[in-house]
Amino acid sequence: MRRIVHRHLGKVVAGAGLAVAGTAVMVGITLPGTAGADDSGGGDGTGAVAAQAGQAGQGSGAVRPGVVEQAPVEGKKGTGSDPLTDDETKRVEQLALTKQMFSAGENVEGHRGPERISVDLAEPNADELDATNAPRRADVTFYDYRDDSLVTRTVNLDTGKVEQTTTRQGVQPPLSHDENVEALRLLVADPLGAGLKADFKDATGEDLTSPEQQLLLNSAVYRATPGAQPAALDTCGEHRCVRLFPKVKNGPWIDARSLIVDLSARKVVKLGR
Repeated sequence: MRRIVHRHLGKVVAGAGLAVAGTAVMVGITLPGTAGADDSGGGDGTGAVAAQAGQAGQGSGAVRPGVVEQAPVEGKKGTGSDPLTDDETKRVEQLALTKQMFSAGENVEGHRGPERISVDLAEPNADELDATNAPRRADVTFYDYRDDSLVTRTVNLDTGKVEQTTTRQGVQPPLSHDENVEALRLLVADPLGAGLKADFKDATGEDLTSPEQQLLLNSAVYRATPGAQPAALDTCGEHRCVRLFPKVKNGPWIDARSLIVDLSARKVVKLGR
């Protein structure tokens, strides 16, 4: 059973799941069925199977209840291929971001300092694959909105030195939480965001006053496709552009696929149909 209500932005989708593939959205809706409504079982024999399984379980001994164990205390340093600890993550962030980068860079809000995208454990060098004491390194990735460049700095966790820096343009990794929040803020503040606010009102009966708290966000990087959008979006791919998939907390998805937020230019553009 599916229910699509046409509203201001196109539609509010009441469902339990939404999958994004490229620029397409598929909505799958799962509603409670009749399974379990009749303990005696239905015509499909599931009741009998469940009863037999229960009897078999009783005959072979009841399953012991699960035991919740306290997670081990995280150390300050990991070893080998262990995930980065919180302390290591904070340390490499500080080591990777120099004063010069901070002064010259720009983040998604237009403030000083490039936008941190991710911190990941780096793969060992080819000649270190079989080494037992290979140094641990971390890749710290920033997006600099000053010139739309992706900067990756590799930090040696043992020596604290930055061993490699790569700068690329036209590379668009998945968006960070802060970038999603800023894209939503720009959308809500723009006249084109009126439909989103109206859809939220229709779905909840409330005004959209605190988007961060009232909506859940998924997103996808948007790249220019020749002939498929207005000229204002031709730079998407060089610019940092995002398509948002907002969902009312404990409520429906709101279809905002036709609206693209260019974070680099700080503007919202509606796709042509």
